[in-house]
Amino acid sequence: MDDTSQRQCAELLAELRRSGRQQSGLDPDLTPPDKETAYRIAELVEEALAVQVVGWKIAATNPEMQRALRTDEPIYGRVYAPNIRRSPASFDFPALCSPIPEVEYQASLGADLPPRNKPYTVDEVSGAVASLHPGLELPECRFIHDDQFPPLPAILADGAGSGTIISGPAIEDWQNRDIAGQEVELYRNGEKIRSGSATAALEHPMVPLTWLANALSRTGIGLKAGQMISTGTMTGMLRPRRGDTYLAKFGPFGEVSLQLD
Repeated sequence: MDDTSQRQCAELLAELRRSGRQQSGLDPDLTPPDKETAYRIAELVEEALAVQVVGWKIAATNPEMQRALRTDEPIYGRVYAPNIRRSPASFDFPALCSPIPEVEYQASLGADLPPRNKPYTVDEVSGAVASLHPGLELPECRFIHDDQFPPLPAILADGAGSGTIISGPAIEDWQNRDIAGQEVELYRNGEKIRSGSATAALEHPMVPLTWLANALSRTGIGLKAGQMISTGTMTGMLRPRRGDTYLAKFGPFGEVSLQLD
């Protein structure tokens, strides 16, 4: 895939984001052939949008989610300003592009994790985290889920379906709490529909965050202080309906909610 086609794909994805639109399928000439090309195009989308990257999303953090998302490793995408929200949050459902509510821990960085030759350790990455929050991610996809749905590299070029991060208050003394073992619950319109934990889904939020730090380090990008990272779903994926209210309960760590108007 030559540079011209990469830029054409990036311009298309940037325009779909600007206009809040989806499309069916993607021209084969504009479809990235592999993950490396897809992530380069995602960087070109950032350039075309000229909007600040305020965070990152991580997905496919376990074998079950990797099968669902057609990958053999975790994936990531940029979160753009102003798509960091505080709970409770409300959204205009018709304006969203195939949203998927996901219960996730979110880490706010207090220090840069710049590119370097030596891999980051979990302890180093944990030390760079200023606060950890209960949260919901609301991913979106610029491609309609129909029989023309494109392969994974096209989704990676679209920021791995990045959308909005909704966070609750910081978890006090999170380093000394049982973050991984805490059961989380997802309620839709008052009815419990999903539960899970970081132990089952991603070991601990610092594990995928360390993976991201090293993945971005290898590409020469790095993470920056002030960015919020959504570390991967603990309750899987589901399709919402207009009018739904979602509430994520993290036990003593707090609650996060969103309304789809």
